[in-house]
Amino acid sequence: MTNDLPIVAVVGSPNVGKSTLINRIAQSEDAIVHEQRGVTRDRSYHEAEWCGTHFLLVDTGGIEMASTDEFQAGIRVQAEMATHEADAIVLVVDGKVGLTADDEEIARLLKRADKPIFLAVNKVDTPGSETETYEFWNLGLGTPWPVSATHGNGTGDLLDEIVRDLPRIEPAPDDGAIKIAVIGRPNAGKSSLTNRLIGYDRSMVSEIAGTTRDAIDSTVERDGQLYRFIDTAGLRRLGVINEDVEYYGFVRAMRAIDLCDVALLVVDSEVGLTDQDQRIANYAKERGCAMVIALNKWDLMTDDYERDQLIARVEDRLAFVSWAPFVRISALSGRKVDKLWTMFTTVYNNYRREISTSQLNRVLTELREFGHTVSKQNRTLRINYMTQTRTTPPGFTFFANHPDLIDDTFARYLENRLRERFDFTGTPIFLRFKRKA
Repeated sequence: MTNDLPIVAVVGSPNVGKSTLINRIAQSEDAIVHEQRGVTRDRSYHEAEWCGTHFLLVDTGGIEMASTDEFQAGIRVQAEMATHEADAIVLVVDGKVGLTADDEEIARLLKRADKPIFLAVNKVDTPGSETETYEFWNLGLGTPWPVSATHGNGTGDLLDEIVRDLPRIEPAPDDGAIKIAVIGRPNAGKSSLTNRLIGYDRSMVSEIAGTTRDAIDSTVERDGQLYRFIDTAGLRRLGVINEDVEYYGFVRAMRAIDLCDVALLVVDSEVGLTDQDQRIANYAKERGCAMVIALNKWDLMTDDYERDQLIARVEDRLAFVSWAPFVRISALSGRKVDKLWTMFTTVYNNYRREISTSQLNRVLTELREFGHTVSKQNRTLRINYMTQTRTTPPGFTFFANHPDLIDDTFARYLENRLRERFDFTGTPIFLRFKRKA
């Protein structure tokens, strides 16, 4: 997993090309889009790298001026949140439109923060036409950097300056602890469960400050194994405008997922599974985390029919992580919380599991004998051999004569056969297909 990456917040008015610039810098298909109810613009979270420095790009959405106090407050909240979360800030302006009142207001708010601010004058598509940037010196943010997000002109020079000011994150020494991120929607009981776990039949080992900047990660020992809980509590600490707070809480959870081995998804049984739970679970899967699901406040569910309905909804809406075990608990009373320890160890061991090539190819021989394959246009798929090519999580490469014939359905078939033969409870597994030379 990645270390706690520095954050670069990208702010600006609508239609200045922020999303295009972010996509240019990130050069990745791993972006997470967070669509909020009642908000027409998308939010995005990307991991990026430049000259060996890895960082996170956070799109704060279009900030625009309006005549009402309500929207003025919205501008202030978004800018303040960006400066609170970020190690550096990029203000994007439109070089074709020129300096606007929106630009001046956003710049005024950003200057209150003690953070490096970089001014990107976008849509300067012709190299050498830097005269389009002169008026932006009036913002008082230092050098206006001419860039073309569409063509890539000038983005390298801008990134050189940004990464020069980013903090260097040194990897923490590996003490063998299983790193667990307690994630889920606000008020699901994450803090109560975390407190129950770190205070339940254990000896406190250390308190490590700074791993998630505004949280304290607790390392505890149980039965000779170290467990480090990456705290994602306090997601409403900035509460002014709820939908923005929810977004930044989501970003904090994303950062915790980047750090963890095991994601503990806490679901409020009374509320049921939410869209936010699904988004976080999907992100944890995409990032390759092992996962355990805790159905918290189960003791408050007294109707058997409602309990059955909740289980059915979880199995249906989290079918994409059907390999993740779930347990019904009460963080408040401690009911069945102790079962989580066994689950953590089980899914972590599966997350690190290594299968020998000889074992894998015995499975492949059985698949051939079963005869299930794919044919198309006089071509028939034949898988020659397979091998494990990674752990944490496990990954397998299949070598075949026509790997392009393998569709999602057949890939799921192969994954299911592997899960039937080997215990991969609690961990995703990744499959790759290559042509045999």
